Amino acid sequence: MASNRQLGPLPTLGLWAALCFAGGLYASWQGYGGRAFAATLTVFSFYFGVMLIFAARGIPEFLSSRLGAGGGYLLGCAAFLAYVTYAIGTSTFAFPRAGAVAALIFIPLALAASAERQPPGSWQDYLTLAGIWVTVKFSPSHWLWPYPGGRLAYVFTVLLCVNVALAAFVLVRKLAGVGYSIGWGHRWGLYVVGSFLVFGAIAIPLGTGMHFIQFAPQWHAWRSLPFLSIAILLFTAWPEELLFRGLLQNMLSRSSKSDLAGWWTASVLFGFSHITNLGFPNWRYVILASIAGLFYGWTWRKSNSIFASALVHAAVDVTWHFFFRTL
Repeated sequence: MASNRQLGPLPTLGLWAALCFAGGLYASWQGYGGRAFAATLTVFSFYFGVMLIFAARGIPEFLSSRLGAGGGYLLGCAAFLAYVTYAIGTSTFAFPRAGAVAALIFIPLALAASAERQPPGSWQDYLTLAGIWVTVKFSPSHWLWPYPGGRLAYVFTVLLCVNVALAAFVLVRKLAGVGYSIGWGHRWGLYVVGSFLVFGAIAIPLGTGMHFIQFAPQWHAWRSLPFLSIAILLFTAWPEELLFRGLLQNMLSRSSKSDLAGWWTASVLFGFSHITNLGFPNWRYVILASIAGLFYGWTWRKSNSIFASALVHAAVDVTWHFFFRTL
């Protein structure tokens, strides 16, 4: 069921401005300042703004109708120029780094362009998805984003990859049914809360029995919970739901002509994407992540929105982080 209500451009820009202002204020309180900080905040605001504005009502359709596939190439060029701004502003520019970022941006766009007239689920599409996942999972992000001390390397890598995915799949490939929106629809509360509770009823006993998790609430860290929850939603749950549900499950369902096959296959692949987490091969993580993927994928199917599945995903991760210790 599609979203009944979706944030428009102005409320989305307001949300973006509030979050960027809060982040900049917190960084200033931590003692950051000067040209390097200004460049970093500017580039973060650009990447983050692209990630949010594409979820606003009517924006992807407007850009696609006005710019066509060229909008994807323009976004790719803007993303690269933003990186150059960051590198020069933080005095960390190096041609090998710039070349690596250029490859990260323009190879997916070239693949998308080569598959522009093919139906969703071409080999170029899956190769692009695999490349984006490998970049987030295994790239030397601290080398690409050395300031400030590599602390924002993962966040910047994720934001850049989301920008690339939007350029390649939304603007160039014009993939339908991604569900890239911030909104709310009929019975979404039931889908989100129900998925979270049923998964918890399965995962907590299973994870405990497998000696994967142990109940160990961190009551002393409650003040960090709101900030942690927002960070997990925006920089972990949202990007992963875009990749595995909005893109992978979407295209698998279309190419196989079966929603069930796409759902189960994407869920298993989501589980296997965690096999290197906390040691290789971590089969306990694979099993629990695959089950989680089933619930996230179900929520995405019912709501047709990665926002709904990202809420479930974030609630699971926050609960795990705050109430359980991984063994």
